[in-house]
Amino acid sequence: MTKSKKLDFRPNEFVVYPAHGVGQIISIEEQEVASISLELFVISFEKDKMTLRVPTHKATEIGMRALSSPDVITHAMKTLKGKAKVKRAMWSRRAQEYEQKINSGDLIAIAEVVRDLHRTDDQREQSYSERQLYEAALERLTREVAAVSGGDENAAAKQVGDVLDSRVAA
Repeated sequence: MTKSKKLDFRPNEFVVYPAHGVGQIISIEEQEVASISLELFVISFEKDKMTLRVPTHKATEIGMRALSSPDVITHAMKTLKGKAKVKRAMWSRRAQEYEQKINSGDLIAIAEVVRDLHRTDDQREQSYSERQLYEAALERLTREVAAVSGGDENAAAKQVGDVLDSRVAA
């Protein structure tokens, strides 16, 4: 991994960490770990009340990325409008696939999970694990939409909800 990759991210910039979603780099600091000096991104996940330290030379390797472009957000919204694709595999296998998509940090994959697990009032109720995955994916999606648009999460949640509702009406 080249050292030049670490320059992609700066303090106060929002980034996406695959396993945790949208966070803000609050600083870049030096820390000594096992007699080795490391440069670390200090990332704050305000909603989760969590701070994460990521070695700068490992950031891109682990999948940390900048926020999606407005084009990717538009593509994610188009994905939400699509028809749900539910495979016939056992739930445990599907749940594992959904979890992988959520933790990939890929906004389109997350939108697919939201689309596939979304239920309308007239559909059968979700199981507890289905609801947990759906809510995790929905939260990741709305946080990134909010961060990209510069708006708040409530506005982003309404925007995503409107897209899902329009799919039902169509």
